[in-house]
Amino acid sequence: MKSLLQSLVMDITTGETLTDATTTSNVLLDENGQFVDPSQAASNIVSWWEELDIVNKLIEKIPTLILAASLIIIGVLLSKLVAKLITKTMSARGVDPSVYNFIRRIVCAAIKLTFVLSALSMFINVGSVIAAIGAAGVTAGLGLQASVAQFASGIQILMNRPFKTGDFVELNGVSGNVADIRFMNTVIITPDNKRIIIPNSHITSNHIINYTAEGKRRLDLIFSISYSDDITKAKDVIRQTALHNEFILSDPEPQVYVNSHESSSINLIAKIWCSVDKYWDAYHSMQEQVKIALDRNAISIPFNQLDVHVISGK
Repeated sequence: MKSLLQSLVMDITTGETLTDATTTSNVLLDENGQFVDPSQAASNIVSWWEELDIVNKLIEKIPTLILAASLIIIGVLLSKLVAKLITKTMSARGVDPSVYNFIRRIVCAAIKLTFVLSALSMFINVGSVIAAIGAAGVTAGLGLQASVAQFASGIQILMNRPFKTGDFVELNGVSGNVADIRFMNTVIITPDNKRIIIPNSHITSNHIINYTAEGKRRLDLIFSISYSDDITKAKDVIRQTALHNEFILSDPEPQVYVNSHESSSINLIAKIWCSVDKYWDAYHSMQEQVKIALDRNAISIPFNQLDVHVISGK
């Protein structure tokens, strides 16, 4: 019972047993280890409280507390200001948003951490805190190797820049526009507006197809004509249709070749070029315009047919 009461009156700041400052004896026990009467215990506690002078010490710490809080507030405001400057400067120079977003996050985190540690140094030994954080980081790193790999892959993507925000790419079997490149993953928006998040380590360990990087893209279209149709005429009709299509580039010029001889048709392939952002416009408009042009020139588009020969018995 005595030990329980002693533990309940431990000095919070020093960790020592609550004692009378003048007699150095326990304020609740006499020299024989017996409980003192309540009035004496109250008197001893009052004397001990006055000796500690907690209120005055707290008052003395108020300027330090205000300075520490001010440092933290300044750090937050400064990080926001630096973030705006980084965004404005790098966007004006044409830097990819994913790159300056990455740099902005790192710099802001470093600024905030610096000011927080500066504020804490007024009360505790920051060196021991940093050492503890470092040890915890090593331990966490061993247990979070997959996450560390994701982060390293994110840095690799941002540094090597195989694609940038807005590019139309194929990553890990998924095609779409790059919406955001993050520390741990990359966000893809598919043509049908699905939001897909791919871990960065999956991207760097697989093939990356960037359809936007070169500015223009070749479109290969197959059109079938009948064996009875004039091949030269059909090729010219398709080529002229491409030349008059608003989405097709004139340089390189559209080319049309015989691609294959099928069982019921001759397949012609049109190799045409367009801007990467007009790919689907070119694709759909060509499918429609070529059909109309072939019909206008009496060139048929055959379909699979089956000839049945009936042999009468003799």
